[in-house]
Amino acid sequence: MNIIPASGYYNSNRFARIYLESIQEITGKHGLNSILNYAGLTSLVDNLPPDNLERAFDFAYFSSVNQALVEIYGDRGGKGISLRIGRTTFDDVLKNYGTLAGVGDKSFKVLPLQEKIKFGLEAMAAVFTEKSDQISSLHDQGDHFIYRVERCPICWGRTEQDYPVCFYMVGLLQEGLHWVSGGKEFPVEEISCIAMGEPACEFQIPKKHLE
Repeated sequence: MNIIPASGYYNSNRFARIYLESIQEITGKHGLNSILNYAGLTSLVDNLPPDNLERAFDFAYFSSVNQALVEIYGDRGGKGISLRIGRTTFDDVLKNYGTLAGVGDKSFKVLPLQEKIKFGLEAMAAVFTEKSDQISSLHDQGDHFIYRVERCPICWGRTEQDYPVCFYMVGLLQEGLHWVSGGKEFPVEEISCIAMGEPACEFQIPKKHLE
């Protein structure tokens, strides 16, 4: 496995802890420990980051774990697990975080679906931008949205892939849209990835949900 050098950019300890706990929920404790060992993060075995908002979990650690998932479980298996981790992470932490906590309010429930979607995506972008060194933004393209991520922790330090690798973010966005829309599913697709040499990771989200 390629060693990814420290980035100097960070996620909060709390978010990192939830991410690793989500992996453990899906792969089991032995699975998580195997992934951490493979990624060169043995210091985190049985020693997850503390539950606080200090920005101390380097993007390189996040990317190393993501890379390990694919190398251990293969392209298809790693993708499937990463999607599930993303959905679990949102369900466990983000849906009750910041402005997203307002989704349960009566005033939100009566909004048109398109406004709910835009609100949810903007709120997710704001959470990541405000609480980590990740830069996220939402762009309305008429019949679809583009969710743009700069300084992406999921693929930090990886620039020679021939396909997008941020499946975790796809799963997180899918679950976020499922939450704000009241149970509808949207086909999120990563169309640009820093790991492919692009300047940012971009996710295309149609405004029309799946039937």
